[in-house]
Amino acid sequence: MRGEEARRAIRPWWDLPEYGDAGGMTSYDDYLRWLYRDGHPNLWARVQNRVSAIVFSAGIWPRRVATLEVRGRRSGRLLSFPVVIAELDGERYLVSMLGERAEWPRNVRAAGGQAFLRHGRREAVTLVSIDPASRAPILRQYVAVAPGARPHIPVDRLADLDEFERVAADFPVFRVTPSSNDPVPTP
Repeated sequence: MRGEEARRAIRPWWDLPEYGDAGGMTSYDDYLRWLYRDGHPNLWARVQNRVSAIVFSAGIWPRRVATLEVRGRRSGRLLSFPVVIAELDGERYLVSMLGERAEWPRNVRAAGGQAFLRHGRREAVTLVSIDPASRAPILRQYVAVAPGARPHIPVDRLADLDEFERVAADFPVFRVTPSSNDPVPTP
């Protein structure tokens, strides 16, 4: 083996040019962005999300992670995926790290905010959309507790609140409130 062929043989798969822009992935952040390159999870991200959802549902991981279950607006199926819960001033919040490109905020809105959170037990919740003017402190807290979201939110976790206000309208935020009824009836 010579030249490029030899270099390719010793480089990890995620550092090859075809898996990233301008010569491959150079950091873990690039890898995380690659998982959601088109605003949707690729196959590897879907596998990781499925495993995470199972672990989070069981309540094995820290309290700030859970599995969100919401009825799909087109399929009608109950969809589940892992989320990080940001707690601020005694309230719990969910943030879409991919912004409006993610499907789950659309599904939550179509379901009238009705969903389930699972972390050891299943909790019926209503997700209430937060006005963009009030999102900045929640986004800052979310970036502090969700390291996997940092590459997707273009603000440093230590930045001033003004920087978070600048991008707040781009990232849906929902307040988690307990719900007393079954929020996800079958279609």
